[in-house]
Amino acid sequence: MSSNRLVRYLPFALAVLLDLAFIGIDPSLRIYSKPLLMPLLMAAYFSDVGAAKDHSRILLAALLFSWIGDVLLMFDGSSAGFFIGGLSSFLLAHILYIVCFLGIRSDKASYLKSRPVMLLVVVVYVFELLYILWPKLGGMRIPVSVYAVVIGTMLGCALWQYGRLETGTAWSFIAGAMFFVVSDTLLAINRFSHPIPGGGLLVMSTYCLAQFMLARGSVLHLTGEGSKPA
Repeated sequence: MSSNRLVRYLPFALAVLLDLAFIGIDPSLRIYSKPLLMPLLMAAYFSDVGAAKDHSRILLAALLFSWIGDVLLMFDGSSAGFFIGGLSSFLLAHILYIVCFLGIRSDKASYLKSRPVMLLVVVVYVFELLYILWPKLGGMRIPVSVYAVVIGTMLGCALWQYGRLETGTAWSFIAGAMFFVVSDTLLAINRFSHPIPGGGLLVMSTYCLAQFMLARGSVLHLTGEGSKPA
């Protein structure tokens, strides 16, 4: 992604820094920063590639559902319904990311096509996470299990792009998916297992990196810049 394009994402970056600062200063102030994150990223992404293609429309929809999830999770302390709503919104976002990955056409074979056993790492990770959380999930066992399987599938689909796409594009998608898994894992442990020191900062920083890298990968895919030197 060229430096001119990166400038378009500066408002998003500044909003991220502001949100992270509010986490440390006064979390109640995040009502002014967190709802800005995804709209600013969507605006920058749209200014880059528009919404003329199915891929870009689906990715914008994923960011939109992520924004809905962000807003709902801001109020999850007042009602369990907000958490369920936020979880459902992010579930839809991950499904849309999966659709994005599955919709990519390439005449090249995935690096993992001859080594599919490597995807077992994702399966093991999902089962290990659920094993750790299971005793404390209670009535959330089914929703969290479904969510874990879907995000694991999203990561697997991102990994499958390696070899099919230009290296820069593939690694952007993979990094975005991995940051998302890390963010959701930290959030789940922090909520259901035990508090993580600095958990809020870690969750949001990895989450914002995830969304940016997924958007970046999409821009590189649509513009063909993934093959250019960094």
